[in-house]
Amino acid sequence: MPLVSMRQLLDEAAKGGYGVGAFNVNDMEQIQAIMGAAVETNSPVVIQASRGARQFAQDRYLYHLILAAAELHPEIPLAMHLDHGNSFETCKSAIELGFTSVMMDGSLKPDGKTPSTFEENVEVTRKVVDFAHERGITVEGEIGVLGGVEDGHGAGGSGLDHVTDPDQAVEFAERTGVDALAIAIGTSHGAYKFTKKPDGSVLKMDILIAIHKHLPKTHLVMHGSSSVPKDLQDIINKYGGNLKPTWGVPVEEIQLGIRNGVRKINVDTDNRLAITGAIRKVFAETPEKFDPRDYLKPAREAMQKVVAERMTQFGQAGHAADYAPLGIDAIIEGYKSGKLDTRPSKTK
Repeated sequence: MPLVSMRQLLDEAAKGGYGVGAFNVNDMEQIQAIMGAAVETNSPVVIQASRGARQFAQDRYLYHLILAAAELHPEIPLAMHLDHGNSFETCKSAIELGFTSVMMDGSLKPDGKTPSTFEENVEVTRKVVDFAHERGITVEGEIGVLGGVEDGHGAGGSGLDHVTDPDQAVEFAERTGVDALAIAIGTSHGAYKFTKKPDGSVLKMDILIAIHKHLPKTHLVMHGSSSVPKDLQDIINKYGGNLKPTWGVPVEEIQLGIRNGVRKINVDTDNRLAITGAIRKVFAETPEKFDPRDYLKPAREAMQKVVAERMTQFGQAGHAADYAPLGIDAIIEGYKSGKLDTRPSKTK
């Protein structure tokens, strides 16, 4: 199966009432772990690369590694997504490389740190949508600003500093025509999201539910949605780490989001924790080891275990064979004809 349109993948998830994990990668082992989990659970999947990952691994390496994953596992619907594009040029370069989906994070200025104005966000996102849809490429936008910083991207501060306004979300979707919309409901990038298990005072699920009621055709996205399990923290600390106590987004809250329009869930930190814990364990228990395969194999296995668990929890498990992928021409025609239009005024 060739790389598929993320729009089709999310549309099918909406029909089936499940969410799809979008997992960040930087190298071959992470891609193998994700695909191993997708095969194990028979799941469609989104593999995504940030600007930092593209710089770290170099675009061509990442593209061909993900393409190899699609070739080796043709039974798995796989979308390749740019995470947190910071400008039209960044998104354009990903599209020209072969990504099937891009995120234009216009909630921040091109420096990836300074919050932008609503009008600036609308303008740059609309420009990306026009360019992408002409080529059959999915576009995710963001309204509101997540807290924290990860991979050099983020405004820092609390996840409650720039929570999404539901009315602005509706206007943004109407004026841009994005396929998917990331919203800020209190989550943050990185491991240190919450100092206690989050409740309604720090995780605004009521806002998410309100937005979905007004935007039933726009797929919602939860960023910063690693659950940061204590057992993964404990492994790192047991073998020489020094993580402070922290809480992530409880799986049950993500599942509530899925029941209310969330179709894409971004997970990165959980996988980083799993990998790091496994590597630390090998180094601590067998300090004589020096072959990278001796620690990268258990690291890959630890990440695969986490990804498979998330795929099951998000409900995507068992859905890989539900549909045949649409060709790029069909996606282009869908955008051109208005069949794939998500704007509120066009979908009532």
